[in-house]
Amino acid sequence: MVFFDPAGAAAQSHPFDKGPDGLLKSSRQHLLQRNLGERTMKLYDSIGPNPRIVRMFMAEKGIEMPKQTVDLRGGENRQAEHLKRNPHGQMPTLELDDGSYLSEITAICEYLEEKNPTPAMIGATPEERAECRMWTRRVDLNIAEPLANGFRFGEGLKFFQNRVPCAPEASPGLKMIAANRLQWLDGQMADREYLCGKRFTLADIFLYGWLDFGSQVGQPLDPANSHIAAWFARVGQRPSVKA
Repeated sequence: MVFFDPAGAAAQSHPFDKGPDGLLKSSRQHLLQRNLGERTMKLYDSIGPNPRIVRMFMAEKGIEMPKQTVDLRGGENRQAEHLKRNPHGQMPTLELDDGSYLSEITAICEYLEEKNPTPAMIGATPEERAECRMWTRRVDLNIAEPLANGFRFGEGLKFFQNRVPCAPEASPGLKMIAANRLQWLDGQMADREYLCGKRFTLADIFLYGWLDFGSQVGQPLDPANSHIAAWFARVGQRPSVKA
């Protein structure tokens, strides 16, 4: 069976609108189907950086599966049907072939890697996997989270104030933290091609997704971070960024 990608969200001007454009075609397409009646894996997808990270990860691994777009801007992710899949009401969510659901992008990507070990986008050995997890955690905790909340509590306040708890007074400080940690990371990247040295991994996808989003919501990368800027340009040449 070959899976076809349903129509993605229409292009819009909102900063979240890095919408699903479908997965890259590959001669290494992993068909994620089990012979369990009509049930297959499905990705509940949407606009926004987190779903894009999963799509990029899948594209790098040549994974295809059905996708169903959830209207994030319209609040569909906060309605009862999606809350059954993900009680946090967040995106994306992966429906497994046994009918259960998995959320959180690192958990989804770890699961897909275990199901489809090659090419290894987290690692092929315990040492490689630990290194990737270390850098992914650093990016998530120190850059992505403060960048995201700096936007939610600032420029995105009108969109988020009735959806999640917001602290507008914290926005400037959170943006400062993200910028400070990017300065630190720039020094670490002086002699690295990617975060894990020569290996392009989930950690790079995670960082790229959030830095690209930041550039659209008032938190562009400081050009003084020249090592990260060069890394960003390298990653931007990969076909998976269009996923």
